[in-house]
Amino acid sequence: MKMPTTARLVISAAALLTTGAALADYPERNLQGTIQWGAGGSTDVIARGLTPHVENILDTTIVLTNRPGGTGVIGTNHVLNQRADGYHILYGAENPQLFPLLGLADFDYSDLHPVNLTSVDIVVFVVPADSPFQTMEELIAHIQENPGEMRMGNQGAASLAATTHALVSSLIDFDVRHVTFAGEGPGITALQGGHIDFMPSSLSSTREYINSGRLRALAVLDANRLDAYPDMPALTEQIPGLEPYMPYGSFKGAYVHRDTPDHIKAILESAYAEAVESGEFQAFLDNVGATPLNLSGEEAREYLQRWQSITAWAMYEAGSLDQSPEVLGIRRP
Repeated sequence: MKMPTTARLVISAAALLTTGAALADYPERNLQGTIQWGAGGSTDVIARGLTPHVENILDTTIVLTNRPGGTGVIGTNHVLNQRADGYHILYGAENPQLFPLLGLADFDYSDLHPVNLTSVDIVVFVVPADSPFQTMEELIAHIQENPGEMRMGNQGAASLAATTHALVSSLIDFDVRHVTFAGEGPGITALQGGHIDFMPSSLSSTREYINSGRLRALAVLDANRLDAYPDMPALTEQIPGLEPYMPYGSFKGAYVHRDTPDHIKAILESAYAEAVESGEFQAFLDNVGATPLNLSGEEAREYLQRWQSITAWAMYEAGSLDQSPEVLGIRRP
């Protein structure tokens, strides 16, 4: 039996109204924000700087919780195991792109939807204020004359410090002793106490320590010197082979489960893009030494794939991986 045209129109109109109401109702309650690194690190700093702007736009509260551990595995896995309803946001750094390569987990960011890649952190090589090394040239020379002696802080196999070390090691002899911490915050504390000799770290985490003289920055991992620190050499001045990989750093982003309904993804993408673009957050990024990205959709996916390709192959060529990235379908950059 065919349904009368009038009845079909009434049902269709009701469906549209219901869909519109659902769109208007999200979010109906507080959102949960999981930060995959500990307090004081760059992921935490960026997440807590951005979230108030998103809350104002969505007219809701985002309850932030730090879930560090496993180089980001614990926090990422927590969000993946929640309902794909848009109420669980992951604030993450770059690390999950290397999980399958390093055997840390069988997922990466392809299992999540990138709501927004907010910014990328500039990497600086920092030493204690009383370090005998005044330049990056001196540090590299000492490392090459004393392989395996210098203590370098990092945050695990897929951390910013570890991948930066792999990138440099793929081009020069850079044999150091790794000392692992739960995040950049504890690493910076250990650095100030003289428990480690140096650490590649994000400028957003170390800027205040550099400016106050508690740490000394020897070089920036970039193709050019920074306007804010014109006397700090770019590492490409000493290692020109790094130039094709620039810009390189620790990117920060907000993600939801990839099975989240499309209309909720769209609402979140719009809110986060507006928040990142706001003058207040742009000034915040400039103050902490991070560069805005504000990428979503296909642009975000392309960025994720490029970073994964550059880092995976650099680690392989540095001898940090047991298998070629080709095994996982990761092409050369």
